[in-house]
Amino acid sequence: MTTPNLYAIPRPGLRWLPVWRRNFLVWRKLAIPSVLGNLADPLIYMLGLGYGLGGMLPQMNGVSYVAFLAAGTVVASTMNAATFEALYSSFSRMHVQKTWDAILNTPLSLDHVLAGELVWAASKSLLSGLAILVVIFALGLTTSPLALWAVPVIFLTGVTFAAMGLIVCALAPSYDFFMYYFTLFITPMLLVSGVFFPADQLPAIVHAVASWLPLSHAVGLARPLLLGQIPENALMHVSALLAIAFVAFYIASALTRRRLLK
Repeated sequence: MTTPNLYAIPRPGLRWLPVWRRNFLVWRKLAIPSVLGNLADPLIYMLGLGYGLGGMLPQMNGVSYVAFLAAGTVVASTMNAATFEALYSSFSRMHVQKTWDAILNTPLSLDHVLAGELVWAASKSLLSGLAILVVIFALGLTTSPLALWAVPVIFLTGVTFAAMGLIVCALAPSYDFFMYYFTLFITPMLLVSGVFFPADQLPAIVHAVASWLPLSHAVGLARPLLLGQIPENALMHVSALLAIAFVAFYIASALTRRRLLK
């Protein structure tokens, strides 16, 4: 029996589709509660802060605070949905339910399993982001056709955070481990990436560090589009998200191979 190369570049091709389909068929049974659950928190933030706190605030970058917050909420919701799926659901299938072990007894490889998990988490987060986007259109917070370009931004954001989540999934000994990731990375990033207020209000060194974070790149793309503007440095933001997604998925693949195949 040959020893697998733990550090080979993943080459899943399209054989991840059965894994994606399997996850979709399971999720479909609870689709409505799942979508509503992903919609609740961002709507509370957007409507509660946007109309409540926003009523006491001046305009932000020339728009109402609720319109400013709405654009950040779209990608923040996408980030949370992709992260939860790549952590809790993927960990359950890998470690608790042993679903991955069962799949690996078929002609599919671990590359196919991980790619399927990645695309599925991104797809689920896309639904969450789209739900918020529909609410934003319904409330009249955006009317520009450019806002439709936020859809691929949402999916790219989901892919990036799903890939990062799979790294943590590969390292986690239990569900409790995930709280470190949320407390030390996700929550601070949510606060400094321009979701709730302009990031340039932060101290210079914090702003400089925050500008490298993936959520900052997602906000830098989504907010101008929802406000009817062409994003500045769009190619840089897209390239940064793609690079983070690729590197994170490679690391997640290597760590998961070491955990399951060594």
